[in-house]
Amino acid sequence: MEHSDKQTRSATRADWSYPPTIAPSDRYRRTRLGWEIALVLLVSVGQSAIYSMVSFIRAATRAPISQQQTQLNPSRSAEPLWDAIYQFLDIFFSLALVALAVYLLWEPANNALRRIGLDFRRFGSDVVRGVVLVVLIGAPGIGVYAIGRAIGQSITVVPAPLDSSWWVIALLILAALRAGLTEEVIFLGYLFDRLRRLGWSWSGIIVSTALLRGSYHLYQGWPSALGNVVMGLVFGWCYKRWGRVMPLVVAHTIIDIVAFVGYPLAAAWWPAIFAPPASGS
Repeated sequence: MEHSDKQTRSATRADWSYPPTIAPSDRYRRTRLGWEIALVLLVSVGQSAIYSMVSFIRAATRAPISQQQTQLNPSRSAEPLWDAIYQFLDIFFSLALVALAVYLLWEPANNALRRIGLDFRRFGSDVVRGVVLVVLIGAPGIGVYAIGRAIGQSITVVPAPLDSSWWVIALLILAALRAGLTEEVIFLGYLFDRLRRLGWSWSGIIVSTALLRGSYHLYQGWPSALGNVVMGLVFGWCYKRWGRVMPLVVAHTIIDIVAFVGYPLAAAWWPAIFAPPASGS
């Protein structure tokens, strides 16, 4: 029985590690898959990456980077109730894009959630791995931002206030979960599968998705973008090794909960590092 279980796990891992590559002669399928990848990116993380790069260029051509700021989860309305409704709808439609990516990965008799490891079969070990990644990635990430601010190359990141309404923290936690699912499912679960089918090497996939992840965060300044490239390299390596996206979703969600909810506390404790600039926009 134990031998049979090992064979099953090996077969499952092999199916994930080596999705069938589309033959170069099959131009129709390769072209169709290329368009699918482009369209998914243009309505999800690729769109955000383009906006992020444009925001960075705009910021770099205006006042000094150190005198500018950007806001995490900005308010959508001056009225708290309507702001909450808009924030919730924004999260809902973002998660619909994650569902679209999973839907496109789904195949007959091949559960996409299980194939990319977005399930609860190994939730205990997934959480442990996620927490380890938080320690390895999250703490240095704060240091990267602090260094960026010290050298005047990071835009001041202003968190959403925590005292406006009782539901703000719940929405920020949902926003952190949204970010974890969006980035890890699309960058890793979806793109790894699709690019592998086009015959890309593992190193090419890991590096390219890490660079895309970095451009996605360029609006915060190049130090944060570089830090996210490193994060993408580590997460990509972990995904290839583990074959499960869940630990990475857990890690990303925890990191963003700390950023979205813990950041205002840090801003109060270390105002010299986190305070908004005195001038500029």
